[in-house]
Parts: sequence; C-alpha cells; structure tokens
Amino acid sequence: MKFFVDTALIDEIVELNDTGMLDGVTTNPSLIAKSGRDFKQVIAEICKIIAGPVSAEVAATDFAGMVAEGEVLAKIADNVVIKVPLTYDGLKACRHFTGAGIKTNVTLCFSANQALLAAKVGATYISPFIGRLDDTNIDGMELIADIRTIYDNYGFATQILAASIRGANHVSDAALSGADVATIPPGVLRKLYDHPLTDKGLAAFVKDWASTGQSIL
Repeated sequence: MKFFVDTALIDEIVELNDTGMLDGVTTNPSLIAKSGRDFKQVIAEICKIIAGPVSAEVAATDFAGMVAEGEVLAKIADNVVIKVPLTYDGLKACRHFTGAGIKTNVTLCFSANQALLAAKVGATYISPFIGRLDDTNIDGMELIADIRTIYDNYGFATQILAASIRGANHVSDAALSGADVATIPPGVLRKLYDHPLTDKGLAAFVKDWASTGQSIL
C-alpha cells in the first residue's frame, strides 16, 4: 500500500518524507486555508520536496471553471494531480484531464456507483471518505471492499485512495479491504509505528545492555 500524507504544512512533509515512508501528498482547500499561505506557492514547494503525486484541488464547481483552474495547477509541476469533486461537472472535467494526459484524483466519493463512474471516465485515483461514512453509521471499509471488487471485475486501472482516515486501525483495515493508497493525517501516520509493547521491550533491552557495561563503539 502507498502512503500519502494529508497536509499542506511544509515542515511536516519534510520531516515525514525524510523517513522514506511517503509516496505522495494530498491537499484540499481546508488544509491550505489552515496553512495561511498562497495556494499555488504551497503546491510548488510540496512538489519540490516530494517526487510522487501531489493532489491539488480545484476551487471551481462548474466544468469550465474546473478545466481552467486545473490547467493552471497542472503547469506548476509534472507531479501535480488535479483533484476534482465527484459531481457531474467534476466527472466531465476528469474526462477532459485524462484525455490531456493529466492525472486526476476524484474526491468526495461515498458510494460504489460513484466510484464506478470515476473509473469509467479514467480517474487516476478515487477517494472514498471512509471516516465520514463511519460518522453516519455506514461501514466505510465495506465501500472500499465493494470498489475493489468492481474494479477487479472489469480491470479498471483507477487506484483506490482511502481518505478521511481517523485512526491507525483505519489504515490496516483499508489495506485488508484492498485499497491501493491511504492518505493519512500526520498525527495518525506517526501512530502507525507506536506500540506500548515495543516501548516496553526496548526499555528492557536498554536496561539489560547497560548492565553488561559494554560499548559497541
């Protein structure tokens, strides 16, 4: 499974990228607003840090506006992925970008039918929002599994990008359900390697080593 980090904060991206765990970055208008910085400048900086895909979302909601904005964003760097909403106009825009050889991320997916449509218009990524589904007492992982089955049935190349991840269990569950990618908030990403038994075991090793009085160096 590929790991994308869901943030627009440059310092966090640099820190996590240095670990070698990151395959890409996703952003959205809300994350950019929290950063308090110029949108295009932030995207350009991220693209210089990350070699993998960087999702940049259009602000327009109509087809012509999405195309105009997406074409501007695509010129920022070769690894920009244009993020469009899963609406009628968003699907039309996705088809346009796909035809132009520009990668796309169709976001705000909440049903298997929506995911099927995104694949048919050639989306590079489909982003089902599992956390928001869980908030409405609908199992987001069932949606991931359903999309996986549909895509495999018909050989669609669209990658399933599990989004709206709320905790570490969402990551492993998404992997088990067949997601190709998980886009993860920085705090959740750090929790993936955190376990009390690891800490306990390491403390014991350190204590036992100290008792030997030895040094490796």
